[in-house]
Amino acid sequence: MTIDKSANVYIVDDDCSVRRSLARVIRSANLHAATFATAEEFFQSNYEIDNSCLVVDAKMPGSNGLNMLSRLRNEHIAIPVIVVTAHDDSETRADAEAAGAIGFFRKPVDAEALLDAITWALSRKEKTKLKTD
Repeated sequence: MTIDKSANVYIVDDDCSVRRSLARVIRSANLHAATFATAEEFFQSNYEIDNSCLVVDAKMPGSNGLNMLSRLRNEHIAIPVIVVTAHDDSETRADAEAAGAIGFFRKPVDAEALLDAITWALSRKEKTKLKTD
């Protein structure tokens, strides 16, 4: 499966070391990674919707990843979202799925599995875009 290497992967996590680690993994696949400490930071940025994917922490102070998913859906912002969490329980997993997450990973995240999910998400988004063009 091939993807456009100009794709944007946005990482939203309150833990600086997690942001750095995930960005390093994403950049190792020659993808662009941008990091944000809060949902508010992300929403105030000049993020791109096309050819992009979000990796968000499920549990953060303030607006968490699950709230982000709800906001994106309510505002009809079609960007694939992968949820990561240190709190892998059935309720969080079900909430993420119900909110539209396309992937769910427990921290520490397996780098290869995450890259596979990102590749799948970006390829899926491109196919959807082609069908509507």
